[in-house]
Amino acid sequence: MTSWQSDIYIWDHPTRSFRQLTSTTERESDPFFGKSDSEIGYAAGQNLYLLDLTKGTITQLTDLRKGNKKQDSNPSNQDRWLERDQMQLSAILQSRNATELAQKELDEQIKPKRPRSIYVGDDRISGLSAGPSLRFFTWSQVHVASPKATEVPAYVTKSGYTADLQARPKVGHDQDLVTFHCYDRQRDTTYQIVIDSLPGIYQKPAFQAIYYTDSIPWNPVRRTPKPVIFHGPVWSDQGLALLDIKSLDHKDRWVAVYDPSDNQLRVIDHQHDDCWIGGPGIVSWTEMGGQMGWLDHGRAVWFLSEQTGYAHVYSHHLDSDRQTALTQGEFEVLDVQLSRDEKTFFLRANAEGPAEQHVYHLPARGGQLVRITDRPGNYEMVVSPDEKRLAIRYSFANLPWELHEMPNRAGAKMTRITQSTTAQFNAYNWRIPEIIHVPADDGAKVPARIYRPSNPNGAAVIFVHGAGYLQNVHNWWSSYFREYMFHNLLCDEGYTVLDMDYRASSGYGRDWRTAIYRHMGGRDLTDQVDGARFLVDSIGIDKDRIGIYGGSYGGFITLMALFKHPGTFACGAALRSVTDWAHYNDPYTANILNTPVEDSIAYRQSSPIYYAEGLVDPLVMLHGMVDVNVQFQDVVRLSQRLIELGKTDWELAVFPLEDHGFVEASSWKDEYRRIYELFRKHLSHPAH
Repeated sequence: MTSWQSDIYIWDHPTRSFRQLTSTTERESDPFFGKSDSEIGYAAGQNLYLLDLTKGTITQLTDLRKGNKKQDSNPSNQDRWLERDQMQLSAILQSRNATELAQKELDEQIKPKRPRSIYVGDDRISGLSAGPSLRFFTWSQVHVASPKATEVPAYVTKSGYTADLQARPKVGHDQDLVTFHCYDRQRDTTYQIVIDSLPGIYQKPAFQAIYYTDSIPWNPVRRTPKPVIFHGPVWSDQGLALLDIKSLDHKDRWVAVYDPSDNQLRVIDHQHDDCWIGGPGIVSWTEMGGQMGWLDHGRAVWFLSEQTGYAHVYSHHLDSDRQTALTQGEFEVLDVQLSRDEKTFFLRANAEGPAEQHVYHLPARGGQLVRITDRPGNYEMVVSPDEKRLAIRYSFANLPWELHEMPNRAGAKMTRITQSTTAQFNAYNWRIPEIIHVPADDGAKVPARIYRPSNPNGAAVIFVHGAGYLQNVHNWWSSYFREYMFHNLLCDEGYTVLDMDYRASSGYGRDWRTAIYRHMGGRDLTDQVDGARFLVDSIGIDKDRIGIYGGSYGGFITLMALFKHPGTFACGAALRSVTDWAHYNDPYTANILNTPVEDSIAYRQSSPIYYAEGLVDPLVMLHGMVDVNVQFQDVVRLSQRLIELGKTDWELAVFPLEDHGFVEASSWKDEYRRIYELFRKHLSHPAH
């Protein structure tokens, strides 16, 4: 059963084909089975419907409506007196009134049963869901804040006129307010979940204390519950709803079971982090809910938690209130799926070390991880419907992703299905970068990939990956494949290339992830400086011939490196760079830096535009003009700052038709030509 092109389809076993169930101009989505396989539920508009394949009927299950219910008029005492007086004077009116009342009573008796209309005012409906018995229906109501959007001018358009693209608001904008509701179809009653009893719901973020003094004492307790967002539910067969609830200040997460029969919310697990809640399979900056589900036929739940510092699988038995860690160790569980018989978890993890991600089996009640895949690299999997086979997407450091299939058991042979690379690509001897660890000044060992040339020229380039929370030191085909190929080119010409998973990169647990809290351009930046020192002290690189470059977050770090550590790098190229975090989006930035109004110190120490006076070394900035993510305004504001500071050794290259991720080959070629020429000019020969 699936939704495709706004219609509902079902897999027909006898004919082994998809059968189309709906064909309308309205969007139907989120199909689910009703009480039997012959009942197909789906969402359309902002309501749920049930299609009975046997009877051929469609039943509306909910009737959620925008606006407010029209209130009956309330006649005055004078009006009521006039009506009574007139009825006493006219026998005909009395007879007609009796007939109308009798007809109304008859209509009520024969009227088809319809769902009660529920009015939501101006709120938006989100996550409408049906319980297994179709008695309970839940949804979130979102009171939309409508913050001011940004506009990105597009100068090159087919009309010949400049067009303004509507884009995201900036960090710190007013947030949507969310409430969670339930409709009991049997009792014809609606409920709203009350969150007052959630542990920590009245706790203020710890960072706020630094803005108070003895004369203005710090009170860590809020007067009202902090706003939250709801993810889920995941329904049990018994009709309980598993919810993932996150506070909008990013500091708390609650895994809770909601019983709609008595409108009770039971907290299964509360996670608090003075920095921010995150980690694989938990809750991300994109505001998605965590991975979780039911276990032991509805008597227990499972979920992922970073409570030990690494994302692991936990179970919680409802009867005994006992919580069990099903996986343990200094590694991360990435994706989890429970088998249909609830005996085995199929999961992905980096239990062999951060540089590899494998498929494992784990007994549902706990036990040893059984590794299913064996080659070094990375595996993405889809389990077949009968759970006997795996569809695998696999890659290695110098081998791009290809499709494979294999039996779903340890030691089974993996068979390759696709061949996606060309003969020209295969003819080149693509390097397998060596994974090393760079000593940092605080004693940490920073994972890194190093490309060692056979004919070293004494110069080096440090590449800084983007996204911040991303991994690029590993044994699989990089999402930065263009950069990987560029690094091979540099290596062919004698340059050593270093690529580090600096502080905040993914794959290394909670402490590594949150090391940049309230200070981007802190530990993540000093890791690059330590990388430069390592190249000089351990690899023999000329200290005056090290370049640095990166895009997005990597561009931000490049700017901070040149502004705050002049002389460390001979030159730098900053691509689509954040120059002032107060102008970036809220979901990503507020996790790490809170908001500009609440935590101005964090933004001041994290934004390159405040350190531009430190620029001494050559800088090239490259930016797409229709970038709706890191907007062109960022680099324009920094350019004006550099002009006013009288800085001269910098350039700005613009790409009028490119967004954050370039799409045109000509743009990619021009961008990397400029970076290459920068390095050739400033790194090729010793400085005199």
